[in-house]
Amino acid sequence: MKMAASTATAATKAEKAGRKSLLGRKVGMTQVFDADGTVVPVTVIEAGPCPILTVRTPDRDGYSAVQVGFLDKPRRLASRAVRGQVAKLDSKRSKRLAEGGAALPAKAGCEPKRFVREFRGAYDGVEVGQTLTVEVFEGVEFVDVTGTTKGRGTAGVMKRHGFKGQRASHGVKKVHRHQGGTSMNTSPARVFKGKRMAAATATSARR
Repeated sequence: MKMAASTATAATKAEKAGRKSLLGRKVGMTQVFDADGTVVPVTVIEAGPCPILTVRTPDRDGYSAVQVGFLDKPRRLASRAVRGQVAKLDSKRSKRLAEGGAALPAKAGCEPKRFVREFRGAYDGVEVGQTLTVEVFEGVEFVDVTGTTKGRGTAGVMKRHGFKGQRASHGVKKVHRHQGGTSMNTSPARVFKGKRMAAATATSARR
């Protein structure tokens, strides 16, 4: 009974349709204006193109998924194994498989990619070598965006907030990039929450 239930669960997972997905990177920031003139800050994202490198199937891999890549990587920085994932390379192993009548997996025939991610789920009408663009989101009203920010370590107020720093004239000695006073006096005798200051990593803070 337990085996039948687990088999049914595995089949349900394998048949679950995958979500429309795409890889991209942040390009910068800009702003747009609403009809009433309100300024709305927006993030500009370069999404795609993302070639499909591998199509996973339950029969061969035990689950359904597609593997896509984003941004070309120079061949001199890519190992032979990585280049062999996207293009057909002559090797002794491939020759042995071909002579034995084994069907070699299809290759995307593109440059090695910097970012390779796999999206789980069943995708209909996809094949290796197909290129995905923002057209996959046609008719979609809302999308979920997930990203990873850069680790900037310890950042001072000049780098983090664009402060001008202190004067470069006499009287300022080796503190040109420091924040200076926080504009607090006997009253209120504290620093307000949200005051823009330098940021330190958890490691440096513990030290």
